[in-house]
This record gives sequence, C-alpha cells and structure tokens, in this order.
Amino acid sequence: MSRNYDVIIAGCGAAGLYAAINLPSDLKVLILCKRDLNLCNSSLAQGGIAGVYNSPDDNIQYHQNDTLIAGSFKNNVEAVHTLVSEAAQDIERIIELGVDFDKNPDGTYHRTLEGGHGHHRIFHHADSTGAEIAGKLLEYVKTLKNVEIMENTLMCAAKQTSTGYSAFLKLEDDTYETVNSHFMILATGGIGRVYKFTTNSAIATGDGIAFAYEMGAKIKNLSYVQFHPTAFNNRTTRECFLISEAVRGEGAYLLNCNKERFMHNYDERLELAPRDVVSHAIILESRKTNSTDFYLDISYKDSEFLKKRFPMIYRNLLEQGYDLTKEPVPIYPCQHYLMGGIDVDGNSETSLHNLYACGECSHTGVHGSNRLASNSLLEALVFSRHAANSIASRVNEVSADFEEAEFTENAGHERVPKGIRTETRNIMQESHFVIPDVDKIKDGYKRVGEIREMLLNGGYFVDADYVLAKSIVTMAYIILGEVIQ
Repeated sequence: MSRNYDVIIAGCGAAGLYAAINLPSDLKVLILCKRDLNLCNSSLAQGGIAGVYNSPDDNIQYHQNDTLIAGSFKNNVEAVHTLVSEAAQDIERIIELGVDFDKNPDGTYHRTLEGGHGHHRIFHHADSTGAEIAGKLLEYVKTLKNVEIMENTLMCAAKQTSTGYSAFLKLEDDTYETVNSHFMILATGGIGRVYKFTTNSAIATGDGIAFAYEMGAKIKNLSYVQFHPTAFNNRTTRECFLISEAVRGEGAYLLNCNKERFMHNYDERLELAPRDVVSHAIILESRKTNSTDFYLDISYKDSEFLKKRFPMIYRNLLEQGYDLTKEPVPIYPCQHYLMGGIDVDGNSETSLHNLYACGECSHTGVHGSNRLASNSLLEALVFSRHAANSIASRVNEVSADFEEAEFTENAGHERVPKGIRTETRNIMQESHFVIPDVDKIKDGYKRVGEIREMLLNGGYFVDADYVLAKSIVTMAYIILGEVIQ
C-alpha cells in the first residue's frame, strides 16, 4: 500500500508545523508524527524566543553580535543576519496565529534576559513558551485542508528516487506503508537520547539526521553538542527536568558544594555567561572541590514574583521536594541541544536536491559552536519558512509522476539485540561530555563502529527498537569520528 504527496514533513515540532503553514494551500502535505502530537522538543522549550521586535533600546546588530560571541565566531554570519533581521516578521506572524506572550501592565510585551544576551529581547509565555508556540501552531495546522497528520507513525527509512523521496513507515497498528513525495522536509529534532542524561524528549534520537546521512546528504559539525548547565539533578532520571536560563536571567546564583558562588573565578559575566562557559566552569569547579553537588539559588527574590514568573518550574520542583522560593535547588549539566546536523543552505535545502532540513536536526550555521539562549525556536520558524518558500518556487519544475522505492521486508528476520542503546549512551556520556576525553573517544569510536556494522548488515527486523538503536549508534559514530578527524 502506498500514497503520494507533494511534500512529506517528518516531525511535528515548531519547524515542521510552521513549514506546513507556509506551504501553498494547493499542495498535498503529509506530516509524520513519531509519537503523540504534543511530544517534541519544541514543547519543552521554557525560556522563550529571542528577537528584536518593537524594541527601542535594542537592534538587530546587537542580537547578531551576541549570537556570534556565544558561538565563538564559528557561526555562518550570513545565516545569523537572516535570523536576526527576519525575527520580527515571524514573531508577528505567530502572534497573529494566537501565540500569547506575556505583557507588562501597560500592554507592551515583556522581554526577559538570558545568558549571553546584552538586552532584554526574550518573548515568553511564563516559563512554557515552547508549549504555547507549538500548541498554537498545531491548532492552526489542524484547520488546513491540504495537510494530513499521521500520529504515532515511525519513519523507518527514507530513499531518494528519480521523482523525489519515498519513506517506509511503521503505523500505529504495527502495519507498514510506503509514502512518496516530490519534496521532503526533515524536522525531526535533536539527538538527546544519544546521551545517558538529557533535557530532550524521548523521541530525540537523531532519526532524520541518520536518514539524511544514509541517503548521502552532507552532515556538518555534529560534534557541536550543547550541555545545559542547570538541569535538575536528582541523579536517577534519564530525562532531566530543565531549569530555564531565564531563572539566572532573573538573578539566580550558582553555588558549589559549599553553597558558595564561584562563577567570578571563571568569567566576568558570572551566572549570565553563555551556556558552554557556565557548563565548563561547573565541571572545573567540580574537579577543584571533588564534588558533583551544585545548586541554583533564587530564594532571595520575592516568592510571589517567582511563582508567577516560573509557574511550571515551581510546580515541577515542588513535586521533587524542592521549593524554589525557599531553598537552593540541585543542578548539574546534561545534554541539551545540537548545533550541528544536516548541512543546509540559506533556503534550508540539503546537499540533496529537494530534500530540506529545518530546526534542530539541521545545520544552518547560525549557532556556531554554542547556541545563544532562545535562538532555537526563532531558527525553527525563520528557516522552515525559507524551506516552504523554496518549495513553492519549484512546484512547477517537478514531475507529475511518483517513483516508489523498494524497502526490505521483515519476514523471518531476528529482533535487534537488547542493550545497544544503553551501551552507546554510556560511551557518549563518558567520552564526549562537557570536556571531552580524547582517549575514551578513540575507544568509543571503534566500538560504536562495530555496533553500527552489525546493525547495518545483520538483517534485523525493522521495528522501533531497530530504528532507534541504528539512529543513536549512527549519531555517536558521526560525532566521535568527527572529533578524531
């Protein structure tokens, strides 16, 4: 069984949804959602969306400079300029679509400050901005008659054809189906589950990047992994609850095991230094004190202000036994974001014709080696719109026909062995954490290479266990290989 579409979008986060919104209404569009519609990294974004919009004290050059500094000037300057100069139009557009940003008593939008920013330019919806944006985009997409959404549908493989792309899908009822398209947009999010501890959702296994890599698309700077310095540290949960950068933006202190501030020993920007600087400082302080006990403390601020400003964080921490308004909260760095990914041009097109990538799975170059806080949602919007516009300009150039690729059948195949994902996560956690261990990277690269070879040539049954294991191992293989080279 197969179906044909003009555009297949893999991923239903901010990038995938906004791409669908910006595509021409006469195109037949399919959005593939790996799990339920609300499970994506976009929905987990707490802090906000950065942008210069009706900002008398700010300008796009300031935003550009802050982005370049945070990225250690390894950014693509042209892409950064596109990001900051087009922020206003996409912020205005999502407001039109119903996104509700917090306002001041006088009716103007409240802008907060986060690490690495020199101005208050972060639009937010309390401390759950990502959920607000993704939710409103999804509501609108559901009204579009040309868009079909397939929920709980796992894309198992993708191939380029003479007329576009084919995707092999595992449906909710455990049946399989092939879908074809002239254009494909990969918006599959990050790679958090490649690590033992992450702030990412369960779906962040790097599938889209793995598919692009297998099809021959260029992958760039996958080793640029960001570790957020202030994830809640209960030492047991793989998915670590993020304590937003905005908490430090409102004045929170970082404390070591002796409950002493220490950032002044590492950076003049103190707690508001960029994320990579703060994470490095925590690891160095950990070595100095021989302890992994660190805390975030904002209890000196007015309790009612904190409850109103950070309602979700406050509630979640209470459930863990901590009152943000009364005591320091345990934190420690963990994997948070990917700056590299599928390399794309200014229109979000990959090195393969009519294959696009948007959001965290893409490498636009805007982030350099370290993403500036709250630039991720902005990147998802700006560059998915570029992808949609590029596709719109090419619709008349594609064939009216659809070629269907062949995919391996599962009959008689063995299931993938257990423990592959756990072993790979342990390798990544030990070798390529905040401060990489070169010797462990070499050993880890050899081992994940062996595992990947086994997965590719073992003839295993193509189910979720196999697809996710292959994606995670492929991500580790590319990252560690990139570091060695």
